[in-house]
Amino acid sequence: MIGDGAVGLSAVLSAKRLGAERIILMGRHKDRTDLGLEFGATDVVAGRGEEGIAKVRELTGGDGTHTVLECVGLEDAIKTAFGVVRDGGTVSRVGAPQYPAVPAGFPVFLRNITLTGGVAPARAYIETLLPDILDGTIEPGRVFDRTVALDEVPAGYQAMADREALKVLIRP
Repeated sequence: MIGDGAVGLSAVLSAKRLGAERIILMGRHKDRTDLGLEFGATDVVAGRGEEGIAKVRELTGGDGTHTVLECVGLEDAIKTAFGVVRDGGTVSRVGAPQYPAVPAGFPVFLRNITLTGGVAPARAYIETLLPDILDGTIEPGRVFDRTVALDEVPAGYQAMADREALKVLIRP
């Protein structure tokens, strides 16, 4: 997972729930990556760019990962995703991309990497996931670390943008 925000942490929960044996979370915010470890990440890589790519490659015996989720990052995040995925692997963009074009030129093409992504059909998973949430098997609500009133929504968004809040819950 590239990204330690709410989407990346939710991806860690999902990967764990689906039985992933190894989950590498790339992120630099210790409070968030600590939560990622609690959610099921097996490794945390704080490095970015070439340093982060080298560390993930080291953790995977030089091969890279089978699958990478790029979780609402900037263009450098998708470049990192291509750097850490193994040849023949898959990069999925989840969450709304923050860049207009994907730098997937001929070198990526030659590595036979699949690029996918799109809007999550969240309603399709409610019947399966809601019982696990209600019985406490998974606790995705832990990503909400600040509550604001309706008239404080702009400040809540600013707190998320400034990395002072992970995810803001709005109360009426």
